Amino acid sequence: MKKVLKEEEIHYENYTEGVIIRCPICSKQKKLIIPFNIIKQSLKLTTISIPSGLVCNDSFQAYIDKNFKIRGYQKVDFDFSTIELYEEPLYEKIQETDINNFRELPISKKIIELLRNYVDGNEVLGNALFTIEGKILYSSLSLKTLYHTIREFETRNEKNLLMVKKIFLILENNQKVFSQFIQIGGLSLIITLLFSTTVQLGMGDLFLKDLIKKIERLKNM
Repeated sequence: MKKVLKEEEIHYENYTEGVIIRCPICSKQKKLIIPFNIIKQSLKLTTISIPSGLVCNDSFQAYIDKNFKIRGYQKVDFDFSTIELYEEPLYEKIQETDINNFRELPISKKIIELLRNYVDGNEVLGNALFTIEGKILYSSLSLKTLYHTIREFETRNEKNLLMVKKIFLILENNQKVFSQFIQIGGLSLIITLLFSTTVQLGMGDLFLKDLIKKIERLKNM
């Protein structure tokens, strides 16, 4: 399934919240515009990893609750190359079942590390893993791209459309977004890759299949 997605199709600015982020190292601050439902749908805290150059020259993490309040900051021992979001460990049931949360799975850290290392900045610009309800487990996508992607799946759920296994999107700037359903530890999740303008649809599909194969290997280890 392929669709050309224009930025104006969704009034992004109507669904965002500005959050003042202050560097815990140099105290410089900047307002970041964050999609509203990304934070609101979190069950606990959302971690935002801030790369060098976004707020200041430092890399650090900020912890935000579902009321958009900053709950703390943390210095890091390595530099982030892009902004990252992920939800803090949860202890609530998902979909009212007894399945474990993704963050409690033994391979969760390995999967996140795989996703982080899969971004090369040239062909693969970012990726994300989130639940079918739109709750983020990990993301290195731009906030706007992540929001549009989640909204695509939410729209289908709201309209009770048939379950779509894979979605291809072409953004107005000709970047490509590939998303596919995947089962991890009993959880129904969506994995998304963002590609540069030079990547063709067929090649993007191969990248996505390769990433899913690597995740499957981790599941079988």
